[in-house]
Amino acid sequence: MSTDIAQLARTLDHAQTAATATSQLGDALSIEDAYAVQREILRLHLERGERYAGPKLGFTSAAKMEQMGVSDIIVGFLTREMELPVGQPISLEGLIHPRIEPELVFRLSHDVAPEDGEDAASLAARIRAATDAVAAGMEIIDSRYENFRFTLSDVVADNTSAARFVVGEWQDFPRSLSGLLVEFEVNGDVVERGTSDAILGDPLRAFDQLAAMTVKYGFALPAGAPILAGSMTPAVYLEPGQHVSARIESFPDLTVDVA
Repeated sequence: MSTDIAQLARTLDHAQTAATATSQLGDALSIEDAYAVQREILRLHLERGERYAGPKLGFTSAAKMEQMGVSDIIVGFLTREMELPVGQPISLEGLIHPRIEPELVFRLSHDVAPEDGEDAASLAARIRAATDAVAAGMEIIDSRYENFRFTLSDVVADNTSAARFVVGEWQDFPRSLSGLLVEFEVNGDVVERGTSDAILGDPLRAFDQLAAMTVKYGFALPAGAPILAGSMTPAVYLEPGQHVSARIESFPDLTVDVA
């Protein structure tokens, strides 16, 4: 039986817009079909007037890759309408079971697209060369599935649980990003600790993985695109009244309040 990509996309898109959890799709959906569903969801976002921003990476931690039995990251999309201004309280309205996590965010200075016959290593070098800035960030994830449970194909189809994101003050790139200490605080208490090396052993390796997935699935990399490199600690469940801070060594602190 053929997979109805459009119908699956409509189901997940409705779950997001209605903030109502839906059933998991299951292992029968291939990864290729899951990315096709994701592309259709992006089309629905753009049809509603949203503007594509850039890609976001998921499963960039080696432990998470091993847990899911994969050797590649997963990639989703961001729109400009998902970005929240720094300093503006976060509303949880329209979210199902939101969680937040600290990230590093890269920014592209100009468009980058695979050339005919170009391999991933060459593309990765060009993406890195086009990156002019890096910032501390936070991503709000919100799986549209019941009980925040999903398979690998489920989460790919659901745009890697992308919901909203915040980007702190941009810093010049290139710079060393390896081994930076990370503390994630809620209401003044450190709830998670880690290092930037949680991202693939070195955050700069995110370029290699993004290039490989771009060659395979055709993600757009426009000028000004924010690229979320993946979380450096486990995600924290969001509740009203929280004050959340991402403290990443050598970056200005990034804080958000939950309304």
